[in-house]
Amino acid sequence: MVDSPSTHDSAATVDADTAASNATSQVSDVERSRREYRRRQQLKSVVTSLVSTIVLAAIVVTGLKMSPGWPRVKQTFFSAQYFAKSFPDVLDGLWLNVKVLVIAVIGVAIFATLIALVRTSKNPVMFPLRALAALYTTVMRGIPMIVVLYLIGFGIPGLQLTKQRIDPSLLGTIAVIMGYSAYVAEVLRAGFNDVHPSQRASARSLGLTAGQTTRMIVIPQALRKVAPALMNDFISMQKDVGLISVLGAVDAVRAAQIEVASSYNFTPYVVASLLFILMSVPFILLNDWYSERLRKREQSGGMV
Repeated sequence: MVDSPSTHDSAATVDADTAASNATSQVSDVERSRREYRRRQQLKSVVTSLVSTIVLAAIVVTGLKMSPGWPRVKQTFFSAQYFAKSFPDVLDGLWLNVKVLVIAVIGVAIFATLIALVRTSKNPVMFPLRALAALYTTVMRGIPMIVVLYLIGFGIPGLQLTKQRIDPSLLGTIAVIMGYSAYVAEVLRAGFNDVHPSQRASARSLGLTAGQTTRMIVIPQALRKVAPALMNDFISMQKDVGLISVLGAVDAVRAAQIEVASSYNFTPYVVASLLFILMSVPFILLNDWYSERLRKREQSGGMV
């Protein structure tokens, strides 16, 4: 009786699995000792970290309780009564910050990409736009964000372009977009310039147009390279959207200010701080994870 090809393939697969299993099980004593040493070192690091954290927390708590003014500070900044009272209003104000943040992220992504593409363009016809983009990024990065908010928030209404009152949150969104577009554009420009020229040349040799090369080859590679920096700018933007309160928009910060003005207790500011922290932590952890992932891939010699 002649065995079929499928029978031979099954037997070969079983033999390969058996060989791999035997190779895995036959670990040398040296390798086992190395693995055991690494496990002990990892456990030691975890225990040391926990102990040092507990010791530091105990020192901070002891120092606060020994301070003569701690009872008054605790009542003024960490009052459970005012925390519960102000939490709903501050949370309602936070939704305005979230809306502004979403619109600002979209606006910055579009505007900053256009600026970066203009600044990396080699076309002589684009020289006036390149000079204007360079001037814009230089000026906007030199002005503090709160000053940008004042200039936009009070300057645009002063032009009297419309008889109706412009929503302060809209003006704040425009200011955030204008301010952060300059920073993000420079990050993107660095990413575009970091893509090797051979990538563009190869794409053009395959018949791709300049626009297709930029859209399909340059931008994806650049975004992977500058993703950690972009995430840091996004996290900073999360905090700075709270500055729209200086224009009168009732966001989380303004809601906290209203509560403080009526109670003379600063706990609402702590409430606003905690809400902003909770909103930022997931993106901070994501940034740390992605940065570590890129670092490992670079060290292993993989493509970034």
